Amino acid sequence: MKQGVFARIAGFAHRRKWLALILWVAVMGGAWTVASVAGDDYRNDFSLPGTESQQAADLLAEHGAARAGDTVEIVLHDDGGLRQPGVQERVKNMLGNVGRLPKVGQVHSPYDGEGAISKDGTIGYATVMLDVPSDDMPKADTQRIFDTAQQVEGDGLQAELGGDAARLLGEGGTGAAEGTGLLAALVILVLMFGTVIAAGLPIIIALFAVGSTVGIIVVASHVFTIADWTPPVMILVGLGVGIDYALLIFARYRAELVRGTEPERATVNAMDAAGRSVFFAGCTVILALLGLVALGLGSLQGMALSVALTVLVTMLAALTLLPALLGIFGRRFARQFTQRAERRQAKGKAAEGTAWRRLAAVVQRRPLAALLTAGVLLGALVFPAFGMRLGFSDAGSDAPDTTSRQAYDLLSEGFGPGFNGPLLVVTDGGSGGAPQAAATAARALSGTPGVRAAADPMPTPDGKAATVLVFPSSAPQDKETSDLVGTLRHEVLPKLSAQNGTQYLVGGATAASEDYSGKVADRLPLFMAIVVGLSVLLLMAVFRSVLIPLKAALLNLLSIGVALGAMKLVFQDGWFGVEPGPIEAYLPVMVFAIVFGLSMDYEIFLISRIHEEWTRSKDDPSHAVREGLAHTGSVITAAGAIMIVIFGAFMLSPQRLLQQTGFGMAVAIFVDAVIIRCLIVPAAMELMGHRAWWLPAPLARLLPKVELEKGA
Repeated sequence: MKQGVFARIAGFAHRRKWLALILWVAVMGGAWTVASVAGDDYRNDFSLPGTESQQAADLLAEHGAARAGDTVEIVLHDDGGLRQPGVQERVKNMLGNVGRLPKVGQVHSPYDGEGAISKDGTIGYATVMLDVPSDDMPKADTQRIFDTAQQVEGDGLQAELGGDAARLLGEGGTGAAEGTGLLAALVILVLMFGTVIAAGLPIIIALFAVGSTVGIIVVASHVFTIADWTPPVMILVGLGVGIDYALLIFARYRAELVRGTEPERATVNAMDAAGRSVFFAGCTVILALLGLVALGLGSLQGMALSVALTVLVTMLAALTLLPALLGIFGRRFARQFTQRAERRQAKGKAAEGTAWRRLAAVVQRRPLAALLTAGVLLGALVFPAFGMRLGFSDAGSDAPDTTSRQAYDLLSEGFGPGFNGPLLVVTDGGSGGAPQAAATAARALSGTPGVRAAADPMPTPDGKAATVLVFPSSAPQDKETSDLVGTLRHEVLPKLSAQNGTQYLVGGATAASEDYSGKVADRLPLFMAIVVGLSVLLLMAVFRSVLIPLKAALLNLLSIGVALGAMKLVFQDGWFGVEPGPIEAYLPVMVFAIVFGLSMDYEIFLISRIHEEWTRSKDDPSHAVREGLAHTGSVITAAGAIMIVIFGAFMLSPQRLLQQTGFGMAVAIFVDAVIIRCLIVPAAMELMGHRAWWLPAPLARLLPKVELEKGA
């Protein structure tokens, strides 16, 4: 029988097992040696060419008002009043100490002018001008500012630190989440295989792949724009797919050993069958991730390429490192698995897969009922996704015990909820000059519904442009603030512009969040068309079918819709005690790409085995479905359970982005692995019957022929 390329790779890695292992150790060790020397240079890029907020930022830079550094606020609260002589002296001494700290340029005291102390005198803030942008501010230097500010506390005086740099103080690493997920995954694998060594192999594969890729990305961050939140997402996806791919191959390997196949031949056979499925499953994930590049959204592109590289390296590790490890432990596994199967048979237990075969038979008796019941249930869970509001979380979504959240709440109490997210109106030109046009805008904006106050105009250094800070009556994350941005842009400011010929642009962080969300929504159809279209074509070539790829795409979209709906209920509506706020603007497309690819993994795992059974009989599609589920049901549910615990563990992260990502993916994988693959797919395949494998002759000639079965 002619061996396929995956069989030849497996045979070589199995025979040269120590060489393969040494090479992988060298790759990971080399990557981290270079990464340790070079360090990282992660950069967040939220630029949005063509949007109004970006035009406002570019205009300020053109007139000499480009951002040199950011600010943090030292927020002070004393029920007895901040103007008490003793309190003033303590605060001024503290601010003097802050002014001498590293990365601090200037400090503006709340007593230096008007407006920095609330009307009742109990809440005020000092503005600390940093020498660097918040993204480049070392956490240790921010901690020094916080510690120095806290020294003033006592006798009823409270000091908190606000601003983007301060939010980092409340964030921790993802180590606890990763450790919890891996421990839970190990428990599931031990229960499945009955031995710690066997259970450890998929985890070893995942760690080698993820470790090597993260080291490479650390170095690549010096050349490409890669956001600082990319590595946790890489780890999240890499651990999941790494364990999944190794598990699929290892489960097939175990089945070969139980049948009495010699270990090396069992490795080759497993790789020649399951290895093909892993390869094409990995390709679908990579295709889905690369679709994010079409969005053209700064940091999202760097994340997509980084995670795609993670999946590629993970796939290579499963196809090369795993056969080497099987060569090292093969004889031991042969004894353990054979003895376990003999003990199971001696106790009169049913053969493995019997329960899944029965489940398939039950579904096949009432396929339409099973399909409609599951479809209606999942459809109801998709519905909330249509009310999803995108944006960026601010300190108002931080944990209540963090200093950034307490500063946020104090500023809202003392100066109004819109104080934490002012809009920035930039004026350029005009018959009377930009400052005069800005003053006109400030007067008009002060009387606009939804505006609490408009500050006095501030001219740029060259005097040719000016800015007006507009404080909404609502919080930055409220829908009313989003509506206000639209009102100013489309109603209020265009009228002023028509009167005096001035260009008015609405910018600032809150407006930029609206622009980012709009950009994502505008480009989403193109992104979905690319991802779904390429995946359908790939599956058509693999399975020689039209209906199966279309069914797979539809069901994947269903699982993604359920995940987004659940995210909306929990994180936007605040179910289960979660702090409510918008869904991170780029998260839906990121979850779409990753989950769509991972869902295709399970589709390929299941359908490839059904296809294998179908090619043997050709006359009993129902039997092929039952046997396909019998051989893969336990593997898919175990792989899904591992994905769920790894993704779900990231709910332990203090970062809201990772919480939302982990939760959404865990829900999607649960729906896909349990409801869709084990109920809906068998029902749909039963209803399609022989038609499931129909492919028009003209299309068959155009598509390349790809075989999944071994020996092809």
